[in-house]
Amino acid sequence: MGVEGGMKCVKFLLFFFNFIFWLCGLALVVVGILVQLSLHNTFMIRDATASGGPIVLIAVGVVIFFVAFFGCCGAWKENYCMVTMFAILLSLVIIVEIAAAVAGYIFRNKLSAVVQDSLTEMISSYNSSKPDFKDAVDKLQMDLKCCGVNSSSDWKNFRRDGDSVPDSCCVKVTPNCGIGSMTDAAKVHQEGCHVAVEALLKKNIQWVIVAALVIAFLQIMGIVFACLLMRGIRSGYEVM
Repeated sequence: MGVEGGMKCVKFLLFFFNFIFWLCGLALVVVGILVQLSLHNTFMIRDATASGGPIVLIAVGVVIFFVAFFGCCGAWKENYCMVTMFAILLSLVIIVEIAAAVAGYIFRNKLSAVVQDSLTEMISSYNSSKPDFKDAVDKLQMDLKCCGVNSSSDWKNFRRDGDSVPDSCCVKVTPNCGIGSMTDAAKVHQEGCHVAVEALLKKNIQWVIVAALVIAFLQIMGIVFACLLMRGIRSGYEVM
């Protein structure tokens, strides 16, 4: 027994939405991995709570990836049990996403402190770190045009003279340009990286929120279509 008329349209809409879910799940996995790498490699944030968001994104992405595949099969085969299970699993995913959104909102208030602590640790361990870590710190300062955590003075222990900063702090980066130039605004950026990093992270979080809202809308529509298709299958209509 198959579905007919409007229910047949619902069947193909559900299949289409599940294909979109499949792509969204794949996108969430990629975004989660990129955010994780960005936090720990580019921004060098070591706080374990900062990994919560990316890990949730990856986990939800993997779940959506498989749930969408499951929904596509159920819709295509017009299997009542599979479509029902799909609706239940998708509802659970939405609940998890709501929980993740709440956790993200709570973390948002802690973001400033996490960035502050991470950047402070970054500076204190700069001299004793490996070249790749130093390169990452230098790249961060050059890209964001900043120096230190709150100001260039945070590098006071960089050299014994207490008046030097890494060359990456310089307005125009040249060899040894940071020596004896800590407070020279013409040569060295005086603004710290804290504000710049926090602003960049908040901007990225906003894009994640927008993407989450779009995906949530698609998921709700998917549940609606799944329920309609379940009703159609149960009624036993025949495909025209």
